[in-house]
Amino acid sequence: MATSSKPKQGKRRVRGKVETLPSGSLRVKIYAGIDPVTKKEFHLTEVVPALPDGRSDWDTAEKIRTKLLNQLDEQRAPKTRATVNQLLDRYFAHLKEKKRATKTLTSYNSLATNHIRPLLGETQLTRIYGEGLDSFYGQLRTCSAHCGGREYIEHRKSGEHECTAKCRPHKCKGLGDASLGKIRAILSGAGKCAVRWEWLGVNRFTLADPIPAVPSNPKPPTAEQAASIATEAWRDADWGLLVWLAFITGARRGELCALAWDRLDFGTGVLTLRSSIAQEGKTTWEKDTKTHQQRRIALDEQTLSLLRWYFAFCADRAGLKEMPAEARIFSLLPDGSTWLKPDSVSQRYDRMCSRIGLKTTIHKIRHYSATELITAGVDVRTVAGRLGHGGGGTTTLRVYSAWVAEADQRAAGTLSARLPDLPVAISEAGKLAPVVPASVAPEDESPYKRIAQDLRGAIVSGVLPPGHLLPAVADLASRYSVSFGTAQRAIAQLRAAGLVNVSRGKRAVVVDPSAADASEPAKVVGLHTARRK
Repeated sequence: MATSSKPKQGKRRVRGKVETLPSGSLRVKIYAGIDPVTKKEFHLTEVVPALPDGRSDWDTAEKIRTKLLNQLDEQRAPKTRATVNQLLDRYFAHLKEKKRATKTLTSYNSLATNHIRPLLGETQLTRIYGEGLDSFYGQLRTCSAHCGGREYIEHRKSGEHECTAKCRPHKCKGLGDASLGKIRAILSGAGKCAVRWEWLGVNRFTLADPIPAVPSNPKPPTAEQAASIATEAWRDADWGLLVWLAFITGARRGELCALAWDRLDFGTGVLTLRSSIAQEGKTTWEKDTKTHQQRRIALDEQTLSLLRWYFAFCADRAGLKEMPAEARIFSLLPDGSTWLKPDSVSQRYDRMCSRIGLKTTIHKIRHYSATELITAGVDVRTVAGRLGHGGGGTTTLRVYSAWVAEADQRAAGTLSARLPDLPVAISEAGKLAPVVPASVAPEDESPYKRIAQDLRGAIVSGVLPPGHLLPAVADLASRYSVSFGTAQRAIAQLRAAGLVNVSRGKRAVVVDPSAADASEPAKVVGLHTARRK
């Protein structure tokens, strides 16, 4: 039977001590070094309540002393009585010393001031537990104002004033998963530093339930909307070229504002993105790109022609023979000595879209560029390189997974279209049976054969002359009400006959029909060519 009497002390020195309190409780106290924050002696302590009959529970106290000593020896014990506020102050100073992006620091400080400090700020780091963290995140999910179910009026301004319709009863609205994820990142990062600085033995802020990742849901403008935006933007040459370049390059708004003429090589047709303009309030500054890497983007001939014209236009407007190499491509001053403010670019874009009845943002132009490239069959690594995504395409796959899947389906249709017709077919009974060739009327032929016959007739008759682009596969599929793969198969037949040349990611081009077999009769049924927008 266990006893609760005071153990006898031998001659060997015992680490730590157990003190008897007036109430009969015992306080276990272990020396743990110097507090790195207060620079005073730090002790691990834990109180053992007295037994029901009033006696001191020495057996439990000895077990707790052994537990605390083990934590200390294994470096799992805290070494400070610092609070969450003190840790955040040191953590933000550390981030500033590391020259973390100013905008990121501002966002972190805002979240800490509004949500972390009011609820956890005065809590000692040694008192952070998983249950308390789950309760903390639960409050934020319930109400971002931390009302605790209290009813009150949200006034439009502080101080004495006459209430208007803007002074409304408070309605609880919790933080989204994105904001909660940032708060968890702040606390986890601070806890990681606390372990490295030997404030804590373990990162206690990782004890909470994980915050679910926010699913990516890009909403790029449609082709028709993109055409409307570009048309509206070209009412002003400077603004039109900026929006056009955003569509072509998929660059971020800050990267567009930072562009200078020395970063454009007209000879090779390559645009180099090596910096970005950041903005906080009214202050702007030039910094590295988001991934801290420069990237080179190849431009098409039409875009290069527009830039050559714009270079001469800007020089003429500034009264110069040519623009200085360091001059910004987009600037409010004729000599290009200053850059545009990113927030001003976003605001002008929003106003323009509102005029034409669209609700979108300039960042969604990046989504448009990415989805159009992926849909056209460009590999993911190339798309990631143009957009400046990190991870070698991991981010691109995660954000644009739906469009990658669509491109994969088209690839499957392309492969089947290039294979010959099967000599067997599946019968109604579910068995393989040989295909018996049958003479059918032209109108009963396979859809892809009718499409190929129509296009062949247009090529031979000169409706589609050599060098002309065939209609896009998507247009053919829509016009003939067939699948994408069926339209692909028709073009594959023309390519096999030597009537067209096909390059990856581009539309088929008509070649000289005299070099191909033009023995089949020409037949043109309602074929119209239109330049793809």
